[in-house]
Amino acid sequence: MQHYNYIFTGSGLSALMTVYEMVLSKKFEDKTILLIDENAKKTNDRTWCFWDEKGMYDELASAKWNAAWFKNEKFERRLDLSPYQYKMVKGLDFYNFIFEELSKNSNIHFVNQKVIDFKELGNHCVVKTALESFTCNQIFNSIFNSELVKTQTKYPFLHQHFIGWFIKSKEAVFTPDCATFMDFSVEQKGNTRFMYVLPTSETEALIEYTLFSKDLLEKQEYETEINNYIQKLGITEYEIVEKEQGNIPMTCFPFWKHNSKNIINIGSAGGWTKASTGYTFKNATKKSKALMLFLQQETDLRKFHKTDKFWFYDLLLLDILDKKNHLGSTIFTSMFQKENTTIIFKFLDEETSFWEDLQVIWKCPKGIFVKALFRRMIGLR
Repeated sequence: MQHYNYIFTGSGLSALMTVYEMVLSKKFEDKTILLIDENAKKTNDRTWCFWDEKGMYDELASAKWNAAWFKNEKFERRLDLSPYQYKMVKGLDFYNFIFEELSKNSNIHFVNQKVIDFKELGNHCVVKTALESFTCNQIFNSIFNSELVKTQTKYPFLHQHFIGWFIKSKEAVFTPDCATFMDFSVEQKGNTRFMYVLPTSETEALIEYTLFSKDLLEKQEYETEINNYIQKLGITEYEIVEKEQGNIPMTCFPFWKHNSKNIINIGSAGGWTKASTGYTFKNATKKSKALMLFLQQETDLRKFHKTDKFWFYDLLLLDILDKKNHLGSTIFTSMFQKENTTIIFKFLDEETSFWEDLQVIWKCPKGIFVKALFRRMIGLR
């Protein structure tokens, strides 16, 4: 069996970012690295969006917005995002960029196969695919194991699920420099449901119907709501250029407790997705850099994770949405209705001081959060 220093089971966003950080550091040139994934990453299978100032992947952004709408059935607010911009990176652009950079390094290898098992055996690890096996010193796993979450009740598990249409309309109805971050004016139907609009010209935009909820919908229900919203915008004729569909796990389940000395879970499989919002790109950028630095100092992968206050904030929100899913609109509206936008995004980026935390938290409905806190403190779900 071929032996490597590091094997990445799965080559999604977090795996690719981590290997790229290792390359940039020039500290791992003597280490052999293998990425295994049945998906060759040759299609534009997703888009990632995030708010940021000038960042590492800025040149990959296919669109940027300086402002964004927040709306519900009663009011709307245009958010000035400065000093941030809201940015969109297409999956294929990211894959092509990263794979081109990684291919310049002879110590990095790729196998296009499905991982069927991996385990730690004493001082080394084994990874099995349908065709062969490999050994390594350490494994970085990004294959999400939903059964870990579904078979427990201590930590809520919601889905952020959506279908999006990239459309080109006859009418010029979009404002290219202003996205729609959340539009809760759509019927909630007992859930947290909103429309998300990313315009790239006056006649072109990505329009997504998004839910934070326990249960998924039939495909037709998403598409009916998108079509209704398009008509509401005053569009009579349009062409669907492309479609996308996604389902992002929203949970504070402690995936890191399933790490071992030589196996670490990363990406959504390791809790790297921001639990309260489903945002992944910015979190993965931070976590991959931190993991690269950690590997230069430590060998025990169980030491990487540290729980912080933001994990607990997210847990309380998910506890609320798990029991009363319809309150999402109320909670997010309370945050965005009057609060300084910069503080909100800084809070969601987990970069605020405790005093700044309070500025955001005090805007939220206090009763439901106090009740959720009390239930956690006495061990109830």
